[in-house]
Formats: sequence, C-alpha cells, structure tokens
Amino acid sequence: MPPRIHGGPDALGVPRWDFSTNANACGPCPEALAAVQGADATHYPDPQYTALRAALAAWHGVDVQRVVLAASGSEFIFRITAAVARLSGVWGGEWGSGAHPARVWHPAQAFGDYAAAAQAWGLPCSSHPHDMGQDMPPHTSHDQAHAKYPGSHTLCWVCEPSSPLGQAHSPWPALDAAHATTVLDCAYEPLRLSGQPSLNAQQRELVWQLFSPNKALGLTGVRGAYAIAPAPVSAHAPALSTSLASGHAAPLLTTVQAMAPSWVLGAHGAAMLHAWVQPSVQAWLQQTLPTLRAWKQQQIDTLQAHGWQVLPSDVPFFCAQPPVGQGHGEHTGEVCAKLCAQWCTTLRQHGIKLRDATSLGLPGWVRMAVREPQAVGELVRLMTVLSDSITG
Repeated sequence: MPPRIHGGPDALGVPRWDFSTNANACGPCPEALAAVQGADATHYPDPQYTALRAALAAWHGVDVQRVVLAASGSEFIFRITAAVARLSGVWGGEWGSGAHPARVWHPAQAFGDYAAAAQAWGLPCSSHPHDMGQDMPPHTSHDQAHAKYPGSHTLCWVCEPSSPLGQAHSPWPALDAAHATTVLDCAYEPLRLSGQPSLNAQQRELVWQLFSPNKALGLTGVRGAYAIAPAPVSAHAPALSTSLASGHAAPLLTTVQAMAPSWVLGAHGAAMLHAWVQPSVQAWLQQTLPTLRAWKQQQIDTLQAHGWQVLPSDVPFFCAQPPVGQGHGEHTGEVCAKLCAQWCTTLRQHGIKLRDATSLGLPGWVRMAVREPQAVGELVRLMTVLSDSITG
C-alpha cells in the first residue's frame, strides 16, 4: 500500500508558508496553547477520563455514555471501521455470518483515511452512492436500502463542510440505522464561514459525530479527538423508532469503546479537549471568523486576478487550479494534473507548500488553506518568478 499523503510538515521540515493544512490561520488559541503547555506530563491521566468526558457531554448536552474519546480523528476512523468489520461477520460477529461483510461508502472527494481503513480491514469500499443503495435524502428512512447487498451493513462516511471542497455534502446516505452506520465528520464545522448544516438537531441524533478541535484551535500538532454516538432508540420521536429498532448503535458503541487502548489520550491531548469547551476559548474562535472571512475573500480575489480558478466553499480553505495552461494551449486533464504536481513540488523547494488534491479525488487541483495576506503575496511572487521553469 503506498504511503498516505497529508498536508503539513514533511521530510523538508515545517514549510515557511503552509497552505496545505486546514488549521486556523489565526491560531494557535492562546488559552488552549497555555493549557497544553501546562499539562502534567509526569503522571498518567485518569484512565476513565471522568472529568473530561463529563465536560464534553455537558457541552453537547448528551449522556456521558455517548462520549467516545480518540487519540485523533484518524485513530477513530480506523477504530470504528475495525468495530464494524468485527460486528459485520468478518470475524463471525453479531451482525452476520461473514457471507455478507460490511461495506464502506465515502464521498468521491474525501479524506483518504476513510478508504484506507476499509482496505486495511478488507471491506468492500465505494465512492459511488448507487453502489451502496444509499442515495436518499437525509430525512428518508427505508427498508430497501440494501436490497442489492442483502444481509450486509454499510459504514457511510460524511464530512460537512467537506474536505477538500469545503462544501455541503451531497447526496446524503439514508439515515437508517437498521442497515447503515453513518459517521458525520465535523472537523471543519467550527470553522464554518457561510452556509448551514444539512442536518437538523434531530437528524444529528441518528448519526455518529466526530470532532477534531485541533484544527479550529490552530494546534494540529496536538492529537486528540472525540465522537458522540447516536442517541438510544428511546430518545427519538416515535416516528423514527421503527427504523431504529433493529439498529446496531448499542453493540457498536460497546465494541468501539472496548477496542480503545488504555490511556487513549495523553496529557496534552486531554488538556486541549478540556480547553475546547471553555467559553473563553469558544469566544476566541468566534472572534477569528471575521478575520478568516476577510482574508479568504482577499486571497480569492488575488488568485483570480492571476488566472487561478477557484471553487466555492463555506470554510477557510477551498480548491483552486493554478493557471497551468495559460499561453500554452489547452491541456488534457492528465497534463494539467502533472503540471499541478510539478508546481507543488517546485514551490515546496522554495518554502511554500500546497496540498495536491489528487489523493483527495481531484487531480489537477490543490486544496488551499486561507492564510495571511503576506503568505499569499509570496505565493503569487514565486509563481511569477518560477512560471517559465514549469510551463516552459
């Protein structure tokens, strides 16, 4: 299996101007940083994380039993995939005999770990909703979702706002726990600059919700995340109870918890999550959004003035295509992808890192984080200087 591609530091170290990660450009949050720096690394954390789980549960208004801590968002992706594989019958589990193992669905443009986790556990994986029978709107519940794969269970991944596009998710899988487990990756919801979530509060109770606050806090080097499991059947309106009665949320929650290692969070990750729910930290985050919104518009205007194509997004990152074909005729998609990759490699050697979106399902484009105007100016300057060496 080829190495996974990510933004951020690499073999060349920390980029001077880093457009490749989706961390809050106004970060780090001073209070959260101070909490991490002051964490007690000389002792084990409470293995049950009693105070932390209670704080997260209170902040979300849910029962503490629904809070699942994770070493990172990626660790949770792999753990819940393993749990679904275990229960679906891959190892003779509760959900089947192994004749119809679980299947995994993820968006066509998405974080690569969704598919990587499925592949690691030998689960069939698709990015086409019709392959899974999961192309119904979010308010729909139906008993025929898996007619194509009788007896199987689908793990559906949704990220909203999405990555790399930063847009609303579409199409939504059917929220039917009798046939599917849907995980809503909420990594970028705290950084939303426009638009509205697709699911209402009642619909969110039907899905797993995964939170990775380090991005919003500008502390991506601190690993720590948590998930909120779906509400018990009795908590839903009667109209929803029928479709959920044969659902698998309870055994899946038990299995996900059981598969966690001891001390899944170190002292620094726990300190970051404790800080996350503080009103003053949330106030800091809200205060950064107008700045990010202004920087984003200025960045888009600058790039478009220099020939870039920019796709719309609701967050402080977006997908853009550099002017690789200007003055050189029309290029095929394959050539554009190759030129885009060359731009990324060349700029990286000069201290600027862009995130080639090929591994995210969008060849020929980059996912670009919003950064301070000085960084954007340096990007444009270097692309002008280096243009002939790439397109010539």
